Amino acid sequence: MGVLQRFERRLEGLVQGAFTKAFRSEVQPVEIAAAIQRELDNNAQIVTRQRSLVPNTFIIELGPNDHDRLGPYTATLSTELVDMAKEHADLQHYAFTGPVSVNFERHEDLRTGDFRVRSQVRAGVDRAPEYAPQQADPRTVGYLVINGTQHPVVPPGAVLGRGSECDIRIDDPGISRRHVEIRVYQSGQDSQLVAVDLGSTNGTVIDGVRVPQAPVTDGSTIMLGSTVVHVHRRR
Repeated sequence: MGVLQRFERRLEGLVQGAFTKAFRSEVQPVEIAAAIQRELDNNAQIVTRQRSLVPNTFIIELGPNDHDRLGPYTATLSTELVDMAKEHADLQHYAFTGPVSVNFERHEDLRTGDFRVRSQVRAGVDRAPEYAPQQADPRTVGYLVINGTQHPVVPPGAVLGRGSECDIRIDDPGISRRHVEIRVYQSGQDSQLVAVDLGSTNGTVIDGVRVPQAPVTDGSTIMLGSTVVHVHRRR
């Protein structure tokens, strides 16, 4: 029995045939599952001979009628789609950089029976226990927003990279073990943030320019591998 067949069998057992009734002429769950498989296959990026990186976040865009009919089942369907994606990835030797998620969005431009899938590689982000400034910490001079998660920055700064020794660890194969350091320089009441590349393999792009180091201000972006770090200064 293939991955899609096992997915459909599990889903039918969980909701006792509710999907068969709800989706008789609309979007079928197995169609969504097949589309997620295609997203994985079409967007696999070879990292090593044994490892290909694939998207781990999926947004399913549905028309109003399909979205409304899916409403009571989205939690169950999301869980099963995540399990299906993991099973397919395991069989194909694909690797995820972070947690796998499937969410649904309502789109007025889609007709009943039509849907779209958006996918993205979102690296998992961990913060070292010893680097755990709180957002209310008076020393906080700014924030780094990485894949939707906010990380306060306090003096003397923070090291970002893939290694476990970093203050903020990002599971992105394009990022070096110690990739970049955000340094805090203070003069009286004023402070400055400077991003310093730590000799990374792929370099650091700051506000669109690959440089060894540069000041970063409110609204600056830092590109590490395929991950974008957004900088926000405390006002």
